[in-house]
Amino acid sequence: MKVKIMSTKSRNYFLDNYKAFLILLVVIGHFIEPCYTNNLFLTFLKWIIFSFHMPAFIFISGYFSKKEMGLAKLIQKLVIPYFVFELLYYFLYVFVIHKETGLYFNRPKFSLWYLMALFFWRIITPYFKKIPGNILIAVTGGLLIGFTQLGNFFSIPRTLFFYPFFLAGYYFQESWFDIVRRKWKYFTAGWAGIALVLGGWVLLTGNKLSPLIFYGRYSYEDMDLTNGWGLLIRLACYGISFCVLFGVCVIIPRKQHFYSILGVRTMSIYLFHGLMYSILKAGHVLEKVDTPLETCLLLGFCILLTFALATELPFRFVTWISSFPVRLPKCPLKSKKSTV
Repeated sequence: MKVKIMSTKSRNYFLDNYKAFLILLVVIGHFIEPCYTNNLFLTFLKWIIFSFHMPAFIFISGYFSKKEMGLAKLIQKLVIPYFVFELLYYFLYVFVIHKETGLYFNRPKFSLWYLMALFFWRIITPYFKKIPGNILIAVTGGLLIGFTQLGNFFSIPRTLFFYPFFLAGYYFQESWFDIVRRKWKYFTAGWAGIALVLGGWVLLTGNKLSPLIFYGRYSYEDMDLTNGWGLLIRLACYGISFCVLFGVCVIIPRKQHFYSILGVRTMSIYLFHGLMYSILKAGHVLEKVDTPLETCLLLGFCILLTFALATELPFRFVTWISSFPVRLPKCPLKSKKSTV
């Protein structure tokens, strides 16, 4: 039985289904974090997920950001939910799981960095797009930020690292997806070639690389890389992510399915799943997952949790906190020149 999402016939179920697939990977990617080194399957799954899931998610966010949104609307949709969930995480950490933390808003907790980054991307893109060669500049910024040690401060490293994907999505046209589907072999070949090069480097260096190279948060020094190798590997990460996010288009259904609702309600899933993850991680449950049965149970739990967080209650809460009226002071009118 299909879930009715919208009455309009213009609904793009391809993108809904793609977002549904990606938000499920977001949940799985986080929940396997404490245990992905316990068996080969989880290690492989971790690498695959982090090689493209956030780049693809951000790419689609850019695609849906073509229509400019005023500052008041951005504050309503992004800033207010950010502050609400920062408070929720703070109370959870301090009073429930007794994790030492502070109430600060310039260092996003867990996955809230995405709201902060999305706010900045939507603010600057209408101006940044006017600069010639802006995508090349964005990629250069994403490479150079790896030299710094900013940590999680205002999520600047991730904001710069992932901005090329947002910008690419912003420029992307829906008709181009048809070209991608027809040329899928080229994207697959490109991904395979880059993966072989990167895999060869991993083997030659004694498997020193980790999925952290796709996080965008850590400097080259944090990942024990020289600046030269860090630049090359990060450039390879860009290539892999773009190839995979386009290659995945081939397997995404074009019609509405029961799971399409997940793609409509990604925000409630994204914001709430981290709270559950933090509780389970504090109880040291996730790090014990090892056997095939435990792995299957964990993946099954992630699927059920994703659907649970797409139900009415979480969705309505996020909709509610994203609907508070925001009124910004109007700029004073320019005084008219007096006439004599």
